[in-house]
Amino acid sequence: MNIYDFSMLRADGTYQPLSDYSGKIVLIVNTASKCGFTKQFAGLEALYKKFKDEGFVVLAFPCNQFLKQDPGTNEEIQNFCKTTFGVTFPVFAKIDVRGKTQNPLYNYLTKESGSDFKGAIKWNFTKFLIDRKGEIVKRYAPTVTPEEIVADIEKIIR
Repeated sequence: MNIYDFSMLRADGTYQPLSDYSGKIVLIVNTASKCGFTKQFAGLEALYKKFKDEGFVVLAFPCNQFLKQDPGTNEEIQNFCKTTFGVTFPVFAKIDVRGKTQNPLYNYLTKESGSDFKGAIKWNFTKFLIDRKGEIVKRYAPTVTPEEIVADIEKIIR
């Protein structure tokens, strides 16, 4: 099992098979619009722009489970990301990343993945780096900035 086994709801109500990203390096991030880490959207966009031509993509999954820091509708979240941070990478529909209503992708990332990656999502902007085969390479705490991930992405790309 890997991330390609999942399809995720997009903000427009259609489903996106993650197998569409097969062969790419993926950074999966649970995001929020009103969090102290929200400014990381700028760094995530910079990462995306820097590496997208080499097969890298950021996939953002808004979540309102942490102090209700993403209360907007999917449309409002999309607009916020584009107008405030110029985000061009995919921002999906809002999901739950923990608890009884946890999205199956996050169930896989936090419970069914290798022991180095397991554990509940504790806050917004937890990141998972995925290699071209759909396997998790590394998990990052919310405090790790996108800029601090550059070297890990370069190791996989080159």
